[in-house]
Amino acid sequence: MPAHQPEVGRSRLRELGIAPGVLPPGPLNAITDVAGVRVGHETLYEGAGVRTGVTVVLAHHDDPYRWRVPAALFVGNGYGKLIGATQVRELGELETPVALTNTLCVARAAEALVDWTLGRKGNARVRSVNPFVGETNDGHLNDIRARSVRPEHVLAALAAAADGPVALGTVGAGTGTMAFGFKGGIGSSSRRVPVALGGFTVGVLVQSNFGGVLQVAGRPVGVLAGRHYLRDELSAGGAPQVRAGAGGGAGASAGSRAGAGASTGSAQDADGSIMIVIATDAPMSSAGLERLAFRSMAGLARTGAAFSNGSGDYAVAFSTGEGVRRRAGGAPKAPTRELGNDDLSPLFLAAIEATEEAIYDSLCLAVSVTGHEGHVGEALPLELLRP
Repeated sequence: MPAHQPEVGRSRLRELGIAPGVLPPGPLNAITDVAGVRVGHETLYEGAGVRTGVTVVLAHHDDPYRWRVPAALFVGNGYGKLIGATQVRELGELETPVALTNTLCVARAAEALVDWTLGRKGNARVRSVNPFVGETNDGHLNDIRARSVRPEHVLAALAAAADGPVALGTVGAGTGTMAFGFKGGIGSSSRRVPVALGGFTVGVLVQSNFGGVLQVAGRPVGVLAGRHYLRDELSAGGAPQVRAGAGGGAGASAGSRAGAGASTGSAQDADGSIMIVIATDAPMSSAGLERLAFRSMAGLARTGAAFSNGSGDYAVAFSTGEGVRRRAGGAPKAPTRELGNDDLSPLFLAAIEATEEAIYDSLCLAVSVTGHEGHVGEALPLELLRP
């Protein structure tokens, strides 16, 4: 089945009657609920072994180099190949779109972002560009050594970027990913804080490719499925009890280790990575955005992530507020008072809840994939989520 086609019976978590958290989502329940944010995908699903792609997130419709957004990065565990991190941490701003792809194609994605930036009107004299590219290792389902993602694929994703509903699951940079031993992918969700507290929106997009012991809104799905980190080791010494007949079998998608930091899709493996992209229209400083990015790790933890030694757990957060954008070499567009620390707590909860649900939707909408060397990424059986 081509990666971009929906699979019969796949549904978002809310369509199954499960709504994590207390804050309401935006109308699309996606990162594009933050006005101006656009998402583009380019999916590579070719032959027997190419299962990969690229996903891009743009903060607004202006030139991102000339009108930079305040931004911050938080690293839960730093086993990754993120390009652009040090300058974002030093200056607290993004000057290109965010691109997500696979581990061995990060450099090619960065090259594409540089080409795209230099080629835009008004940038003829630009001599320094800080491309921001994140990754996860999709080498279990994808022939990652082929390095199939090329600059033209990134440019195609940028050209296709749009607001509105976001394609989720087995698409773009999530085409070949695995999570919790099941097929992972791209997920997105949003939350709105009450009008009395500012009425701001927080949107999240994730590229899920990690492991642990999956739980969904507190339900021990990984245990019920018999597919979770340390399953075999616990079985040898007395495993958690699993109800008879529950789950989708043990280790159906197990495979040989694809290298340190790569999610192999086995029931026991907790290595892998996740990229979390957080957008908000709240006028926030880079310091506040770093605190917001940190809170996304609480949402990641709620899903049962193991935060293993070989996992790269990264969150980048940015504000789209016009009043906090920074003109290259100049003052903000229309200076606005940034939110103070006491105003941030509702946004923290929004980031936690949106991250949690985005991860669930990356699993719920992913389709089963057979890929490199015949490895199988089985879609999460949705019946496991219902009490």
